[in-house]
This record gives sequence, C-alpha cells and structure tokens, in this order.
Amino acid sequence: MSDTLVCPKCGSEFTYPSDNMMVCSQCFHEWNPEETASEIDSAGKILDANGNELHDGDSVVVVKDLPVKGAPKPVKAGTKVKNIRLRPESDHNIDCKIDGFGSMALKSEFVKKA
Repeated sequence: MSDTLVCPKCGSEFTYPSDNMMVCSQCFHEWNPEETASEIDSAGKILDANGNELHDGDSVVVVKDLPVKGAPKPVKAGTKVKNIRLRPESDHNIDCKIDGFGSMALKSEFVKKA
C-alpha cells in the first residue's frame, strides 16, 4: 500500500490505478499523477488572467467590469491598480486600494500584470 497516492480532491488513501490515471474510490476523482506533481511545484503562486506570476507591490490592470456591492458603478475594465498585496489563503487573493472605491479584495483571474 506504500505505492498508492492520496486523492488530491478529498484526501482519501483509497485510490487505484486505471490505465495511466489514478482513481479515488471515495469521490471518483480521476487524475494523472505526473500532472499532479507539476501542480504541487507551482502551488502557492498566484497567477493573473494571462498566467503571469504576481508579487506583492506589483501593478495590475482590471480586465473586465467588476460590480461592487453598495457602489452605484462598477470598477471599469482598464482601471490600473498599484501596489497590490497578495493573500494566497483567500478566494479573493489580492488586497488593494482603488481610487474612488477605497480598499477592496479582487480575484487574480480578473486582472493582468501591468
């Protein structure tokens, strides 16, 4: 049993090989063990909409209009945001200040590196 892999989706030890894939008997998730190894290497990196790695202090540009709760207008596409702070543990993984809106959190999938 030492050669079995843990399921990356549910963490179950009950996995088995099927062709070149691994299958979890608990949640029926299928994955390629070679691809999972490369994903673990890139874990912890926050990527923008184009796949570029973001760092604290970077400037980014919003790629689509983003509605803001409680605000009469959205954050427009093309808005430049300077000096971002990254929060990898959160779903909205960018903290920033936007002129006219104040402090807010953004998802990295809606910005590109400037």
